[in-house]
Amino acid sequence: MLNVGQRVRLAADLRLAGSVTPAGEPAAEETEETGAFTASVSLAAGVEGTVERVDEHHRRQSHEVGEYLRLKSLLDDFGHQMPPESRRQLREQVGALEEHWTAHQRRMLRVTVRVRLDNGFVLDDAPEEAFTSA
Repeated sequence: MLNVGQRVRLAADLRLAGSVTPAGEPAAEETEETGAFTASVSLAAGVEGTVERVDEHHRRQSHEVGEYLRLKSLLDDFGHQMPPESRRQLREQVGALEEHWTAHQRRMLRVTVRVRLDNGFVLDDAPEEAFTSA
């Protein structure tokens, strides 16, 4: 986990591409007549900078994940008191939903950072994985 003020290094080459508008012109939906054009900038791996902000984005859970949590809790709390056939059915239901739970855990928390690179560029909403400690 990166922290504000931490020195970091870009872990891989990065290419930024998109619509570019000259300074002072509105950024709303541009057309070629208003001066917008497409450009890209490449940053080499190893460029260093300082973390200015860290944002954690919690992902919403799907219906399947909610159902897994409900059934798993039921099984853990009351499974030992259930008739064997009911317990078996509940275990099967939990097992069928376990894949959704595992996937949710892998992507449950997404962390993005704002990094001011030493070359003057600022990368905002960049995935934390794009950087390593310097």
